[in-house]
Amino acid sequence: MPQLEQTPQQPQHYQDDEISLVDLAKILIKRWKVIVITFLVVVFGALAYALMQERTYQYVSIYHVAEQASAQGVPTGLESPNSVIAKMENLYLGTVARELRETEGLESLSLGVSASQPADTLLIRLTSEASENNASFVVTVHEQLLSKITEDQDKLLERNRERLEQQLATAEQAMSSIEQSDRAGELMATYIDRIAEIENRLSQLNEGRVVQVAVQSQSPTGTSRTLIVAVGLVLGGMLALMMAFFSHFTSLVRASLREEKGG
Repeated sequence: MPQLEQTPQQPQHYQDDEISLVDLAKILIKRWKVIVITFLVVVFGALAYALMQERTYQYVSIYHVAEQASAQGVPTGLESPNSVIAKMENLYLGTVARELRETEGLESLSLGVSASQPADTLLIRLTSEASENNASFVVTVHEQLLSKITEDQDKLLERNRERLEQQLATAEQAMSSIEQSDRAGELMATYIDRIAEIENRLSQLNEGRVVQVAVQSQSPTGTSRTLIVAVGLVLGGMLALMMAFFSHFTSLVRASLREEKGG
């Protein structure tokens, strides 16, 4: 007789491990207290963190470097903004921070100042982020930095003015000395053009100026409180479901241990 193939039976433990959507729903209903408590704890924790977080603002100062006329007649900086920024970062910033710490009696001052040049401008942009409680420190640091930049730019402007005035005096003296020479007419035109050029360059010298000092941004920077609460809601929902299943799993383990002890 031919033997009939027997279908192997699934192990009992495999059948017990199967779970349906109905079983999942039952677990969530049975563990609703765990879900609610976990969700509320996470959400209230996120809300408390958002309310306790210190709101920070951005403070911006702007400086326009001293100008001179270029060979093409287009205004250009006596010193490039990037060069001024390098001086500020390497020479002025450390000194200003140290003086402020000593004046205010502070052990440390965690106040960052970043500088940049807006594209195609002769502007320098100083930026700091701080809370409203530290706004006075930001203003002081920016004012002192701008003061040192202005002082250095004024000295540079004065040196250039003195150099041009000396060139102007030399050209005028030379023109006076050739008035009686045979080539006076030819050379006179050359010196007149030279004197006009120097006078034009003198008139194009413009000192650097502070445009604004530590203007506070209208809205806070960094992570908003709304986003923190929204993340708390999502995380609270996920953790609540995880805790419900974990609670159910631990209860099954305890029940299994009790059965083994009873047997």
